[in-house]
Amino acid sequence: MDRKQLAALAADIRKTILETVAKNGGHLASNLGTVELTLALHRVFDSPTDAIIWDVSHQCYTHKLITGRYDRFSTLRKHGGLSGFTKRSESSHDFFDAGHSSTSISSALGMLTGRELLNIEGKVVAVIGDGALTGGMAFEALSHAGLLAKNLIVILNDNQMSISENTGALSRYLSRLTTTSSYQSFRYTIDRAVARIPLVNKFLTHFIFRFKRGLKGLFFQTNIFSDLGFEYVGPLDGHNMTDLERVLRKAKHLSRPVVIHVLTKKGRGYSPAENDPAAFHGIGPFCISDGTVEKFDAMSYTEAFSNALMKLAAADSRVVAITAAMSKGTGLSRFSRKYPERFFDVGIAEQHAVTFAGGLAAAGALPVTAIYSTFMQRAIDQLIHDIAIPACPSIFVLDRAGAVPDDGETHQGIFDIAQMRSVPNLILTAPASAAELELLLFWAAQRKAPVVIRYPKTSCPSEFPEFSLPVAEGRGVLLRCSDYCDTETSLLLERNCGKKLLFVCTGGIFSEVLTACRQLAFKNVFADIYNLRFIKPIDIEYFNEISRQYQSVVFAEDGMLAGGIGEYLAVCYKKIVPDGKCIAVGFPDQFLAQGKRSEVLADAGLAPDDLSRYAYSVL
Repeated sequence: MDRKQLAALAADIRKTILETVAKNGGHLASNLGTVELTLALHRVFDSPTDAIIWDVSHQCYTHKLITGRYDRFSTLRKHGGLSGFTKRSESSHDFFDAGHSSTSISSALGMLTGRELLNIEGKVVAVIGDGALTGGMAFEALSHAGLLAKNLIVILNDNQMSISENTGALSRYLSRLTTTSSYQSFRYTIDRAVARIPLVNKFLTHFIFRFKRGLKGLFFQTNIFSDLGFEYVGPLDGHNMTDLERVLRKAKHLSRPVVIHVLTKKGRGYSPAENDPAAFHGIGPFCISDGTVEKFDAMSYTEAFSNALMKLAAADSRVVAITAAMSKGTGLSRFSRKYPERFFDVGIAEQHAVTFAGGLAAAGALPVTAIYSTFMQRAIDQLIHDIAIPACPSIFVLDRAGAVPDDGETHQGIFDIAQMRSVPNLILTAPASAAELELLLFWAAQRKAPVVIRYPKTSCPSEFPEFSLPVAEGRGVLLRCSDYCDTETSLLLERNCGKKLLFVCTGGIFSEVLTACRQLAFKNVFADIYNLRFIKPIDIEYFNEISRQYQSVVFAEDGMLAGGIGEYLAVCYKKIVPDGKCIAVGFPDQFLAQGKRSEVLADAGLAPDDLSRYAYSVL
């Protein structure tokens, strides 16, 4: 295509992305900003012979559109449709299933090294941006890549990150000079010649290296990339395809690692996203004409946490809030505005966030760290080593626990229970309503121990009086069938008609359990619900007291069945009711693709209809 055709293509791609995300939700601002960069990459490099690896791969919408997925793009993030991230099962042009940040340089370096070992042709390009360079893993990979000195190409998509620009005419000249193949050939010829001189080769090599570095330092600002052994080019206008292609073609022929620093505008071409890129980073369906998002009357767990934290912070000046680049997503935006001196956004650095919280706790503060369940996986070592072992009084709030809509395998928050339940000194809770969440947050603030509060990405269910009962460590609350049934059903219960059983559940799946119980009641099967509140510790004596009243029990949790709480409680139940019938259900031993919450739960066998079926199996 000529430049005019390319400009028309870029406009058409932006229109397609905008219309699709407006209907399906998704990552809008970052994708609108990477259209020209993606087109330039695919014009210069021959994918899939050349590998383009995306980080964070929610920037890959343009990449999907021009690699054979245009016809299916309307299914983006839908159940059974295209993933919102790169996915190897979708296309030979996708090299990694990447939904978490800061992985591209490590995986690209590994792929490049593997290709060299196996004599496989092709360049490897890592595209990193949208805050991913704030993750420590990216710097570990840069350090290793500079050491290996392989011809890795790193595209730094800088959409308003805090990275200093090289300035001045000499800087621009040296950037151009170091990307020419003739310069590289001359430089390596000299290096090889010096290396062959006996006795003095090491001295001369060291001298020449220091001389070049000192000369550069006299004339222009150095940067971390050049210090790590990379050639550095930029910053470039990420929307000027002519300049992008020129530099990429030169970089393609380098025999050393290079960082190409590209400046892009998040939300480019759509003014609401340009004006508020944070709001349009990951967004639900919205109205294109004005950018408004549909609002729902029901309060979400995230909003409930935000409200509760504001009350706690007002009552306790020790409270500080920490997030890892997700202040809006975790509900901490209000806190950051009200208490800016007590709010810390550490960037995409979950490991640091957890240990930082440990330091704050050791100093006497009360840190409340809000992280998505799936991202907390990155900081399990810190949670054990820096929080649980010293028993630092601190609170960890895991948003998006359990089934997570739309984002697929990499974002399901289904592993935290099994990961954390075995950690000593750690208290793990799961509220079933907004009232319980607030109760547990205030209770945790008084405990001299680390407490985890997990909840799903969904609306809070209706409140019941039982949810406002005072917190007793290890104890849940029992909801009788008559508490949630209509008058007619309650009369049937009084006449002792039908069969009765007990559902024992974690708070995150309470809504589905309640729906299942109401379905069962219409068929004269009456179920009480024991909402655990605590996943760890469990007051076993209290649990035994309740559960021995039932001959049929279903244990349901919104976490992995293997290693979860249900299997443990089922064993406890069989000890006290040997002839009782029970079943434990949770997420199966598989990864679950994207879909609405109800669809993900149905795929896992945890929808209300499934729960009703399990109930019949133990009657």
